[in-house]
Amino acid sequence: MSVFGKIMSAIFGHAGASPASAQPTPSATQPATPGQQTPSAAQSAPPGPTPASTAPLSSVDVDAVLTRLNAQKKKQKLDWRHSIVDLMKLLDLDSSLAARKELAKELHYTGDTKDSAGMNIWLHKQVMIKLAESGGRVPDELKKAG
Repeated sequence: MSVFGKIMSAIFGHAGASPASAQPTPSATQPATPGQQTPSAAQSAPPGPTPASTAPLSSVDVDAVLTRLNAQKKKQKLDWRHSIVDLMKLLDLDSSLAARKELAKELHYTGDTKDSAGMNIWLHKQVMIKLAESGGRVPDELKKAG
C-alpha cells in the first residue's frame, strides 16, 4: 500500500468508514440456490450512473478524527495541523525522511527533496488536499501552506 494510502486508511478507518469500500450488490451477498441463475451486473444494475460512481465514497471529518486521536495520546501531543511528521506519528506510521520522500514521489513533488523543511510543508498541504478530494471534510486552513 502506498504511503498516502496508509494515511488515508488510518484516518478513514478511525472514523469507522473505509474510503475504498464499495456497496455490495444483492447478488454478491445472497448465494444462488441450485438451478437459479445469478443476474449479471448489467442485468441487475439500474440504467444510468450508479450512486457509488457519482457520490463521494465517504464523508469523514478529518479534523475531528485527528483531534480525537491526538487527545488519546497520553505521552505526547503532536502538532498534526502543521507538521507532516507529527501527522504520520499520530497515525502510527513511519515518519522517517525515507518515508516522506516516498510520499513526495507518490504525490509528484517537483522540489528538492534535500530541502526537507520545504518538502514537509508541501507534503502536509498536499495530504490535506488529497484527503479532501477523497471524501474527507478538511477545513480550508489545513489545505493552505503553513
